[in-house]
Amino acid sequence: MSRTASAGFDRDITIFSPEGRLYQVEYAFKAINQGGLTTVAIRGTDCVVAIAQKKIPDKLLDPSSVTHLHAITPTVGCLMTGMVADSRWQVQRARYEAASWKYKFGYDIPVDAICRRVADISQVYTQEAEMRPLGCCMILFGMDEEKGPMLYKTDPAGYFCGFRATSAGVKQTEANNFLEKRIKKKADLNFDEAIELAISTLSSVLSTDLKPNEIEIGIVTKDNVQFRVLTESEVEQHLTRIAEKE
Repeated sequence: MSRTASAGFDRDITIFSPEGRLYQVEYAFKAINQGGLTTVAIRGTDCVVAIAQKKIPDKLLDPSSVTHLHAITPTVGCLMTGMVADSRWQVQRARYEAASWKYKFGYDIPVDAICRRVADISQVYTQEAEMRPLGCCMILFGMDEEKGPMLYKTDPAGYFCGFRATSAGVKQTEANNFLEKRIKKKADLNFDEAIELAISTLSSVLSTDLKPNEIEIGIVTKDNVQFRVLTESEVEQHLTRIAEKE
């Protein structure tokens, strides 16, 4: 974007350009791609699967301390894409809101309610000058007693929506196109098919064969509603099965 196009309208979060654009919010969407990562999440008939690239920028780092998958409650997981520090703050705020809901109402917060609350908070940051929008995208997922598997996504603008499958990050457009084609052929996916599609999508858009230590997969299923992250050996089993099919 040229400097003449924004012409000073990007200096303040609260100022619209003559075309009706908020440039600072648009810049926040670009900040999501700064880490160079892509994440994918898919809702099956009895599960939700979320997969993220795992890049260790420094060989001295402890790989177990680097993750993009977080538990908001024991049964609600989230997949963060974008600036790591912003992501951690948003996760912390989501946990606070979830704990507050549990204290007030006596039961765990549903996925759509926590996503709506996080989105509402993000929207306030687009209209008040003292805060900047967060440069991260949150994908929330879990099992609902009434509605079954749920997958929601919220962005820096405060927009949120439910999805059958979604992605975020650098290769978001390519991943969404890939998912649209595959889900058009078969929309009802079981657990193994959902994991297979998630891995295939990431592998396809990155044009590379994935290794167990380069990805992390978070799941919730109907049989086990607790959010958990698959171990490297479990990820390797799924990768081997996909390789054998090909």
